[in-house]
Amino acid sequence: MKNKKTLVLGATTKPDRYAFRAINMLVEKGHTVLAIGQNTGEVAGVKIYTKAIPVKNIDTVTLYLNPARQRDYYNYIIEAQPKRVVFNPGTENPEFYQLLELNNIKAEVACTLVLLATNQY
Repeated sequence: MKNKKTLVLGATTKPDRYAFRAINMLVEKGHTVLAIGQNTGEVAGVKIYTKAIPVKNIDTVTLYLNPARQRDYYNYIIEAQPKRVVFNPGTENPEFYQLLELNNIKAEVACTLVLLATNQY
């Protein structure tokens, strides 16, 4: 399996949240993980930042932010030039899909946890 450097947007230290589970599963499956959330903390050895951090060579951005909160990150994500952005359930955003496609970035409506669990990540 190839290491896919992944940025988790909407990261949290709350164990009942899907973003928390995704960070754990990504690390467990051997992916390099960067994380940005509302509060600082650490999950599975991954530091959570509260501001945009410099990123390069990102394969995937996985979103755990509602569409209104995503707007603050449109330019940041496009400038990072990931291969794809995964829109997890509840984050669907047709406006952002179009912007991504205009910038040759794949918008994928899926669940990161399911993709990882079924070896489709």
